[in-house]
Amino acid sequence: MLNLCKILSAWLILASIGNELNAQDYEKLLRLNGLWKFSIGDKSEFKQPEFDDEDWEHVYVPASWEDEGFHGYDGFAWYRTKFDYSSDFDEQDLFLFLGYIDDVDEVYLNGKLIGITGSFPPEYKTAYNAFRRYYIPKEYLDKDRENIIAVRVYDAQLAGGILSGDVGIYSKISLKLDINLEGVWNFQTGDSKDWSDPSFDDKSWKNIIVPGYWEAQGYRDYDGVAWYRKEFTPDDELDEEKYVLVLGKIDDVDEVFINGEMVGSTGRFDYIQRTNNVTNEYAQFRAYYFDRSMLFTHKPNVISVRVFDGYINGGIYEGPVGIVNVSDFSKFWRFKKQKDDSWSIWKAIFGER
Repeated sequence: MLNLCKILSAWLILASIGNELNAQDYEKLLRLNGLWKFSIGDKSEFKQPEFDDEDWEHVYVPASWEDEGFHGYDGFAWYRTKFDYSSDFDEQDLFLFLGYIDDVDEVYLNGKLIGITGSFPPEYKTAYNAFRRYYIPKEYLDKDRENIIAVRVYDAQLAGGILSGDVGIYSKISLKLDINLEGVWNFQTGDSKDWSDPSFDDKSWKNIIVPGYWEAQGYRDYDGVAWYRKEFTPDDELDEEKYVLVLGKIDDVDEVFINGEMVGSTGRFDYIQRTNNVTNEYAQFRAYYFDRSMLFTHKPNVISVRVFDGYINGGIYEGPVGIVNVSDFSKFWRFKKQKDDSWSIWKAIFGER
């Protein structure tokens, strides 16, 4: 009986720790479940905030469009909704949750692309089983008038549309970054040493959302080398001597450059390329330290990330992604370590659910 009581007590304590430290790291700020404007067909002007959607149908989100009166329809369709800026958005890292969409989607906020999952025809690749979570860049929001979300969807067969999930705008309870780099990056498969050069012209590259697996964004079954590039301009607020470039988790190995200078890597790039012998590099949290003097102020900087994926999923798949001062990163890491250690104890005693 005594042992049972000890086990129950441990279960209650660890359950409390698990609930507190391993609960979903997001807080819902704005509910977007409900009636959205909807139209079948596909026109590029549908993404623009000034487009007049007064004559469009209303459908409930989330639900299949078949259940909302469009039975048997396969093809392109658009959803639109609007919301006002809230003071709750201030000083928060914001994300749009759209749940599960069948099959492919492209998402715009006030006419600016914030998310892509799957691949549209003619190179169609479904992503019906991928959860849609898209970072909202603050500069895309309008504080003085209504903000417009437009979602382009393609469905190949059976149920289509924004099918399920608690749709809304969420804040992430996470590391407070000095420069948030989540969102749209430039992306190219293949490999060239020139791609780390900040003067390289990457305007012809595709857009990709970071963080997120590249398989879910049109590169299904791609294994090999690919590059990410992101341009950003810091302000005078970066006044520390040392900073950390945080890249979350990358599947599988990486080499990272700031303005053409290598600042870090994880995994033996040449060895893994040659042998395809991947171990646990994909699970390692990326944090690369660098001097403030490496960054230009009031002019563009370029981060280049070379990635090799051996099999299954690939890319910069989990955040946070950005630049943070060493002190704040140290506090974050201590909390994260406590959280991870507590969860390891929980799994060791009770198993993984």
